[in-house]
Amino acid sequence: MELALAAIALLLAQAADRWPQFRGEGASGIVKGPELAESWSATENVAWAATVPGQGWSSPVVWGNRIFLTSLVGDDAVVAPKTGYYGPRETLTPPGERRWTVFCLDAETGKIVWEKVVHRGKPEHTIHVKSSYAAETPVTDGERVYALFGNVGVFCIDFEGKELWSKRWKALPTRLGWGNGSSPALHGERLFVLNDTEAESWLAAFDRKSGAELWRVARDEKTSWATPFVWENGSRTELVTVATKRVRSYDLEGKLLWELGGMSPICIPTPVAAHGLLFVDSGYEFGRPRPLLAVRPGASGDISLKEGETSNAFVAWHREPAGCYHPSPLVVGDRLYVLYSTGFLGCFDARTGKELYPRGRLEGTFTASPWASGGRIFCLNEQGETFVLADGPEFKLLRRNAVGEMAMATPAAANGRLYLRTLTRLYCILRKP
Repeated sequence: MELALAAIALLLAQAADRWPQFRGEGASGIVKGPELAESWSATENVAWAATVPGQGWSSPVVWGNRIFLTSLVGDDAVVAPKTGYYGPRETLTPPGERRWTVFCLDAETGKIVWEKVVHRGKPEHTIHVKSSYAAETPVTDGERVYALFGNVGVFCIDFEGKELWSKRWKALPTRLGWGNGSSPALHGERLFVLNDTEAESWLAAFDRKSGAELWRVARDEKTSWATPFVWENGSRTELVTVATKRVRSYDLEGKLLWELGGMSPICIPTPVAAHGLLFVDSGYEFGRPRPLLAVRPGASGDISLKEGETSNAFVAWHREPAGCYHPSPLVVGDRLYVLYSTGFLGCFDARTGKELYPRGRLEGTFTASPWASGGRIFCLNEQGETFVLADGPEFKLLRRNAVGEMAMATPAAANGRLYLRTLTRLYCILRKP
């Protein structure tokens, strides 16, 4: 018994010291280990604040005492775009040579341990003026970090900064010239990359150690930005992709298992799983549909809802319009939280889809996904302000924390520390004794 308890304690400690991918373990947004600080500013409860060269909206990932993040570095100053909404064709291409860079920072001090330039040159495509060429969050397995730069390639680097392998591909046009955003996913020995563009779309699996391409499947899709989600359920392990035409689920060999139509014109949020269900949403603010739904495991073939249906054998429930545009959903206990880009927070019963309370009003515009720790829900807006709410059956705002600089990256958390990326800095937020 003592050995078993010791083993459990070790596993919990290990889980608490890492945030290996976009939204952490299981891409859930749930913080394990010590509770995070509930209040902070640009100086209060700040263990350190590191200046990060260049510009990028990828999230940091953490393993032990190492933090990894990506950036596009140039010789000119970084200029903050305006927050909020833009016209659909507002894009940019920065002038001059740039350096696509992976940074490794010390988690205790914020000092840069090493930086690795994986590509140099002039950008070959435009991006949305509010996006970046380092929008995709890397993933780590504790031995290597895998950094994806969508229209350049994927790069594998060890913890000492040595590039072990890379796979490159040509730059392809994206919808309205907005650029890429889907992050890589890792499961077992395989790294999965989704590349949906206007010219060609594919999903591929690479051997994480050698970089060998194990399989690639063509997709009948145009540009999408949602990160593929590894869904480990009671029936099997699936790789789920969300895009405009279809939600599609594949087995780990690339075989299509099931598909589901009825998504938003633009798909960005990543699914999340809990209670044996898969929660999917997409909610482009200026179009319809904007669905929020739950899928049961074990499906095959086309499980799309027929007109007028809100459930079927494999769709447990469906709400319209309830999906959000940018942030991914969050499940805490029996509650499903949906953070809307326009500054509202919705709360639903995860098992039934019933709305638990009317949407609560926050302020600002939201791109980063929410996270949870210690009975609290945290929502970071583009203006750099985090709203802290009680996790519960009613909307209850507890406090607001501002750092005073634009923020669009979803934070990471490990060992009781919150790593919050702004336009030019990475903050380490730590509750002080």
